[in-house]
Amino acid sequence: MRYDTKIAIAVREDLATWQKLNVASFLAGGLVGAYPELRGEDYNDASGRFYGPLIRQPVLIFAATSEQLTLMLQRAQQRGVRPHLYTQELFATGNDSDNRAAVAAVATAALDLVGLAIHAERKEADKITKGLSLHG
Repeated sequence: MRYDTKIAIAVREDLATWQKLNVASFLAGGLVGAYPELRGEDYNDASGRFYGPLIRQPVLIFAATSEQLTLMLQRAQQRGVRPHLYTQELFATGNDSDNRAAVAAVATAALDLVGLAIHAERKEADKITKGLSLHG
């Protein structure tokens, strides 16, 4: 199935594995919170047990350098696509309120980005992520 939109998450390639997974998880959760239509239906198995839903479409995970994340942020903003972000400082905070305060304390140009996520029309998402490689 081909979707009209694309979900793309870019994670800084020099992070520890646990950090990459953490960043991708937080960003995916944020996307579903912002775009409820991304939430799929509940699952159930043949034994009648029920399970929670998943995101309804594939998520592309890209590896990126710091510079590429900055460029991706700029491209998203230029195209009117609201990005979701994760900065280096968020690894040291313990709650959502402190996370927001850590981001609010830094100007856009000085953000130490470690991850970005977007949900956009396919063509827009492709332009925003141009030059990035899928995470290996």
